[in-house]
Parts: sequence; C-alpha cells; structure tokens
Amino acid sequence: MAGRERFVIHLPVVAADLVVAVRLARVVARWASVLAQADPGETTVSVEDNQCVRHRVFCDRRLAGGRRCLLRADHDGHCTRRLIR
Repeated sequence: MAGRERFVIHLPVVAADLVVAVRLARVVARWASVLAQADPGETTVSVEDNQCVRHRVFCDRRLAGGRRCLLRADHDGHCTRRLIR
C-alpha cells in the first residue's frame, strides 16, 4: 500500500469488560483480514471515555519475510503465524 494514506476506523462496541472487548476485537480483526486494505495486526481496544489508553490485541512482532505474529499481545513463547488453540 505504498503511496497511500493510512486511516483508523473506530467501531464502538458494548462488552462486559476489557477481556471480552479484546476477544471481540480479535474476531472482528480476523474477519476483516480478508480485505487487502485491513491491517488487523494493529488492532487496539480502548474504553470509550479513555481512548488515549489503547490495549493491543495482537502481538504484531514482525517475523521472517515481513509477516506478523498472530498470537495475542504479551503471549508466552515464540511468535508464530499459526493460531494456538
């Protein structure tokens, strides 16, 4: 996407707590990854009244070949492109 500007789409949701909001964000980001324009690795979650404090959803470390780790932020162990269930 060289030469194109990047934008952030803010999509408010209702969730019981931050853990549930992060889980929902992971689902939405994975779904959106079918779109070439989406960069799900950059997904963050914030409380509506405190949007300056963002919580990263994915690890997002760069791996060999420029791809990104798909595990949750602050995961234990090595980074990978495969989801651990």
